[in-house]
Amino acid sequence: LVLPLAACAQTAAPPPATAARGVVSAADPRAAEAGREMLRAGGSATDAALAMMLALTVVEPQSSGIGGGGFFLHHSAETGELNTIDGRETAPASATQERFLTDAGAPMGFAEAYQGGLSVGVPGNIRLMATAHRAWGRLEWARLFDPAIRLAEEGYTINDRMAAFLADTRTDWADFPETRAIYWEDGAPKVEGDIVRNPALAALLRRVAADGPDAFYTGANAAAIIETVGEAERNPAAMTTEDLAGYRAIAREPVCRPYRHFRICGMGPPSSGATTVLSILGMLERFELPAMGPDDPRAWHLIGEAMRLAYADRELYLGDADFVEVPVEGLLDRTYLAQRSALISPDRSLGTYGAGTPPGAPERRAGLPVEEGGTTHFAAVDRDGNVANMTSTVESVFGSQLVANGYILNNELTDFAFVPIANGAPVANRVEPGKRPLSSMSPTLVYDSGGRLILALGSAGGKRIIMHVTKTLIGVLDWGLSAEEAIVLPNIYFGRHGLLVESGTSLDAMRPALEALGHVVTPADLASKVNAVEWTDAGWRGAADPRSPGVALSE
Repeated sequence: LVLPLAACAQTAAPPPATAARGVVSAADPRAAEAGREMLRAGGSATDAALAMMLALTVVEPQSSGIGGGGFFLHHSAETGELNTIDGRETAPASATQERFLTDAGAPMGFAEAYQGGLSVGVPGNIRLMATAHRAWGRLEWARLFDPAIRLAEEGYTINDRMAAFLADTRTDWADFPETRAIYWEDGAPKVEGDIVRNPALAALLRRVAADGPDAFYTGANAAAIIETVGEAERNPAAMTTEDLAGYRAIAREPVCRPYRHFRICGMGPPSSGATTVLSILGMLERFELPAMGPDDPRAWHLIGEAMRLAYADRELYLGDADFVEVPVEGLLDRTYLAQRSALISPDRSLGTYGAGTPPGAPERRAGLPVEEGGTTHFAAVDRDGNVANMTSTVESVFGSQLVANGYILNNELTDFAFVPIANGAPVANRVEPGKRPLSSMSPTLVYDSGGRLILALGSAGGKRIIMHVTKTLIGVLDWGLSAEEAIVLPNIYFGRHGLLVESGTSLDAMRPALEALGHVVTPADLASKVNAVEWTDAGWRGAADPRSPGVALSE
C-alpha cells in the first residue's frame, strides 16, 4: 500500500534531497559495513538495509535476524511516496488464546514461557526482504547475501556486548545443545575475542540466495523449523508446513500526524510505536518545550506525564488491527489529545495514569504483555536520497534460545497478552491463530514544513523503544540538536512506582527537582541502541548511539 507524501505532509514535496554519497547506520560495525558495501556496488538504500539485516543475523544473533521479524519504512526521493511493510511474526494455527495459561487457568510466568517451542512465531523477515527488494532493490537478490555468508563462513569476533549476553546467568542454556554448539566452547559460553563460525547458517543463506524466499518457507528449512519447535526440550509446540508456507509480509498504511511544523510518520498496528509516539507528542505540543530546553527539569516532568498517559492507552487499546478494532484515529484525535493533555499540570505530577476513552474505542481490559528485549535498528540512504528504515527483532535476548539451521528462532509469541479475558472483556492483544503480537518497534520518519524528509530513526529497548525515539525527536525538533546530540540525551521511562531515569546522567542529577514536582524517581540502567540518518546543510549524515557498538558509515 502506497501513501503519497502529498497526502501525509503539509505541502507538496520539494525536489528530492540528494547527496554525493549514501550513508548507513547500524548497531554493529560489521553490519554497517555490509550496508556500505551494497551502496558502493551501486545498490539502493533498500539493498543496503536488507544486507544489514542479513549480516546482523550472523553477528548480533542475540537481537535480531531471519528467525524473527520486523517493520520496514521506505521513502522514495523521486516520487515522495512513503511505504511501510509489516514483517511481524504470526502465531501458528495451534496458538489458541489459552496458549500461555497453566492447567489451573493462571497465566504462566515469562521465564516459564519464553524458552522453547511454545513462544516461536512464524518468522517474517525473509518475506519482508523479498517484498522490499522487488519494489526498490537494484542489485541482484543473491548479492545482498554476500557479506552475511562471508561472516558466517570465515567467522567473526565476539564483542563485549555479545559476550555479556552469553555470560548472563539469567539465560539457562542447558536444554539447547544446538545453540551451545555455536556459541559455547569447552563447556562454557564463548568470551570477548573468541571467533564464531556458523557453517550451517552460511549454507542456508546460500540456498535462499540461490533459490529465493521459498527456500526459507518451504522444503528443508521449513522442516527444520517444524522439527526444532515440535521437539524442543522445553515447551514443544506444533508448527506446520501450512503455517510457514502461508506467511505473508503485509503493506500497511503509515500513521502520520503533524507535530509543530513537522510531519512524523511510522508504522500502524500491530506496531504501537507511531500511535504512542504521536500521542505523547500530541499531548506535549501545547507546552513551550523549546523554551525550556533539555536542562530544565520541568521539560522532563512534562515528558514523563505525557508518556505515562499515552502508555496507559497503549496497554488497553493496541493490537493487531486485522483481528481487533484498534481506535488509531480516536487515539490521535486532536480533541481527545487536548483532553488528555489537560490532565497534565506543569507544577505537579498527576500520580495515577489511567487510560482514556478515545472516539470509537471498544470496551477493553488490559492484559499482561511482555515486550521485545532483543531488537536492533538500522537505516540507509542512497546517493539519490531514497531512505530505508527498519527495526528488526527476535524478541528476548537470543529469542527462544532455539536454533534452526544456525539461526536463532524468535520468542515473539510472548509479546501477546497471556490473559485473553480480563474483567469479562476481551484483551486486544490476546493470542489467536494467524495473529501478529503487539510491538513497540518504532521506525520513524520526519518531514519538515516543506515536505522534505529530514530524519529517519529507530531503536532497540523493548517497550522503552517508544521513549528512546520520542526523546530523540524532542531533542531534534524542539531543542535544535543534531541527531547525534539528541541520541546522547538521557533516557527516561517509568516503573511500577514512578519515573525511571538513566543512571549517572544529567537527568539523574535532576532527581530532587522532579521529586519536588511529586514524582518518585529511581535511577536505572536504561540502555538504548538508537540509529539514525538525518538531512543537514552538508547532505545526509548518520548517527549511532554511543551506548552501543553501533556506527554510521558514509559510502
